[in-house]
Amino acid sequence: MDPMTKMWLSLIAILVMGLSVFLITFARSKTKGLLRALLSVVAFVIMLIGLLGGVASIM
Repeated sequence: MDPMTKMWLSLIAILVMGLSVFLITFARSKTKGLLRALLSVVAFVIMLIGLLGGVASIM
């Protein structure tokens, strides 16, 4: 993978992780019950996708 592609991949991974942090913060502060649990699981999955993108940009 060329360096420019690695840069874009790492930038996307950072933005995806930021999205998951925003989502978990919103879920914990503004929602209750099943919606809170659902948003937390979605945020966790998004964080894993960001982690995989970050690891792929290192390789």
